[in-house]
Order: sequence, then structure tokens, then C-alpha cells
Amino acid sequence: MGEFEDEYTAALEGELKEIRGALVNDTIAMLGPAEPICLGATATVADAVTAMLARRQAGVLVTDAAGRLTGIFTERDVLTRVVGRGLDARTTPLAQVMTANPDALAAGDRIASAVHAMSVAGYRTIPLVDAGQRPAGVVTVNDVIRWLAGLFPEAILNLPPGGARLKRPEDVDAG
Repeated sequence: MGEFEDEYTAALEGELKEIRGALVNDTIAMLGPAEPICLGATATVADAVTAMLARRQAGVLVTDAAGRLTGIFTERDVLTRVVGRGLDARTTPLAQVMTANPDALAAGDRIASAVHAMSVAGYRTIPLVDAGQRPAGVVTVNDVIRWLAGLFPEAILNLPPGGARLKRPEDVDAG
């Protein structure tokens, strides 16, 4: 191996060590989680979809009268549990089609916990709660991707232009 290869390998190993450290040490708060949309279980799917579109979010958190998390309803649920079953979004309550008692994390948890939940359980949207189980935010796969891109700023910024193949930021979906 030549001198260039040795320097390149050393630099690459250093970057990988930094990325591993960030994954284990950075908290979910660094992802800049969105303020959650919270609705009651009696709200309709149409109410949820309207709120999701207005706020450009991939889901809503369902809360009880005390404001504690009791469920989550996402764009995936719209497809599989509402449209896929032929239900009427205007009359179907969230309680009927939400995921009850969803797994949740806290803003102080490690990003590795979110990545684990996303990769192992297949979640694209994870609720964040405070110590009282009240919604405090929402983290999505897109949040993690943006964080990862920030770990490689030179590599990402130096990519050739994507032209018409890439979405524009204003066209990116929520989730």
C-alpha cells in the first residue's frame, strides 16, 4: 500500500469512528423533532388527514382526556386500515384504526434507539413522550436521514446536481 492509501484508510477509519460515536452518543433531541399533532380518539380519520396535510406530518398522536399518549395514526394506516378496508374517512373514528399503546421514546434517548426501532420494528414515525407519557414530539425516518447527511456534509454537498430526478424541498413528503 502506498502513502496515499494509508492516509485515505486512516481518514476513513476516523470518520467511521466519529459516526459510530455520534450514533451512540447523540440524543433524539438533536434531530429537531417536530411538534406533534394531537387528537382525541373520537376524532375522525378525515380530521387527522386534514391536520396531517396542513402541518405536513406523517401522522397524529392520539391522546386521552389527561393528554397522555394512547395511540398513533399514520399515513400507512390511512392506506392499510382505512382505504384498504373501504372505510369512510369522514365517519371512522381514530380509535377504530389507530395503533393503540404505541412504543414511544423520549427526546433524551439516544438516536441509536430510534434507528433500532425503525430498522427492527419497521416504524417510520416514532412518538416522543415526557415522563408523564404526554406527547413531546415526533421523530421520523426523514429526521434520521437529515441527521446522517449532516455527518457527511462534504460528501453530500459535493454530489453532482440531480436535476429533475430529485424532489425539491417544498415537494418532499412528511414521512
